[in-house]
Amino acid sequence: MLYIGVDLGTSSVKLLLMDESGRIENIVIREYPIYYPKPGWSEQNPEDWYNALTDGLKELIKNCNKDEIDGISFSGQMHGMVILDEHDRVIRPAILWNDGRTQAECDYLNNDIGREKISGYTANMALTGFTAPKLLWVRKHEPENFVRIKKVMLPKDYIAYMLSGVHCTDVSDASGMLLFDVKNKRWSEEMLEICGLKKEQMAKVYESYEVVGNVSQKASEETGLPTSVKVIAGGGDQAVASVGTGTVGKGKCNVSLGTSGVVFISAQEFAVDDKNALHAFCHADGKYHFMGVMLSAGASNSWWMNNVLDTKDYTSEQKDITGLGRNNVYFLPYLMGERTPHNNPNARGTFIGMTMDTTRKDMTQAVLEGVAFALRDSFEIAKSIGTTVDRIRINGGGAKSPLWCKIVANVLNVKVDKTNSKEEPAFGAAILAAVGCGKYKTVEVATEKLIQVIDTVEQDPEIVELYNKKYEVFRQLYPAVKDIFDKVSG
Repeated sequence: MLYIGVDLGTSSVKLLLMDESGRIENIVIREYPIYYPKPGWSEQNPEDWYNALTDGLKELIKNCNKDEIDGISFSGQMHGMVILDEHDRVIRPAILWNDGRTQAECDYLNNDIGREKISGYTANMALTGFTAPKLLWVRKHEPENFVRIKKVMLPKDYIAYMLSGVHCTDVSDASGMLLFDVKNKRWSEEMLEICGLKKEQMAKVYESYEVVGNVSQKASEETGLPTSVKVIAGGGDQAVASVGTGTVGKGKCNVSLGTSGVVFISAQEFAVDDKNALHAFCHADGKYHFMGVMLSAGASNSWWMNNVLDTKDYTSEQKDITGLGRNNVYFLPYLMGERTPHNNPNARGTFIGMTMDTTRKDMTQAVLEGVAFALRDSFEIAKSIGTTVDRIRINGGGAKSPLWCKIVANVLNVKVDKTNSKEEPAFGAAILAAVGCGKYKTVEVATEKLIQVIDTVEQDPEIVELYNKKYEVFRQLYPAVKDIFDKVSG
């Protein structure tokens, strides 16, 4: 049998066709536009997503036996607000995860309602990326649209609806809306009331691997998929990408060195840290996870290489870096502000410690180390709630650098595993489809079967000790310059 994984990203949709052994048969990518109506705003037309999906699916399956396609599932950009009217028509463009217009609404939730109350209802604090503040913004600024809302959905759930006719979501993606009681896996009545919504306006909630329906006759005609194909709920992009790396089960950890940096820790039981520095979400495997997010991981290195050094030869810039733990230059990687642990949009990138003998190599090393130290901030919070991690899996563009992997291993004092999986969000979605169709009993069983570790980078005790001392300096830098960030951020 064949399974389709759909990764609905911010700039494109990636479609992956996988057979039951985990072999990737085909990959198709279709792009769509992002609109910026005002500075700091970010929107998309949900119909563009579906048009790209239907076009891509035709290409994906044109050379396969369509009767062998058993299921389709999704990884989706999180937090985006999709609102439908009584006729299931899109009311306004979707407001995306990276839209920054809702700071006033977040201040209202965190300060007027109170962060502790909000956390008690949802296990998280309000951030501008989340869905609930977007709905409050619409209620205030577009009341004529707010009163028309019949259903509130997330990006991937819209395309699942278009394929199946079912208003659905899953626990992992719903966790990032700030409308969901993560601990009890249900909509929060308190948060719905705060936002002026009713439970009937929310989609039905499924586990990520559960079947929500079949491809409808209309969608079959539009995509070429048979109506026998099962539609599986899918999940938020980080949860599904972690399925794609095999990060499921108790205490497993994945670090993503993409544009942003993510520390993702799977857990069997629900827990939350006192300051809500880590996101506490449901996982796509049926359990829970913690997640720390830094906004500029690979982006920091790209900025340094492309904008400052004016080169794309990353390998050459890193090849002579050898003195790990002995560099006296530090870098705060807050080029786009920061989320975990500081939650400060005014934070800025900063070099400190340069002298007359500081070299280009020293500063390149400082950038790589600064990202690793910022990732360690999330690790330290996880330790504070009793989580122990002694090895991680790593993915993202930065994982291609042996040097960066070695730095991460020693800064975090963990073994760093690389797996055989590729295109992790789409691959993870295809795995969820296979589980939903009954090919595998659980998500954990499926990942154990399909994903193998192919290389491991181990830490050096001497370098670990050097980095422990450097990290103690690093963690003092942000408090020392925080007030200055507020003055220079504009």
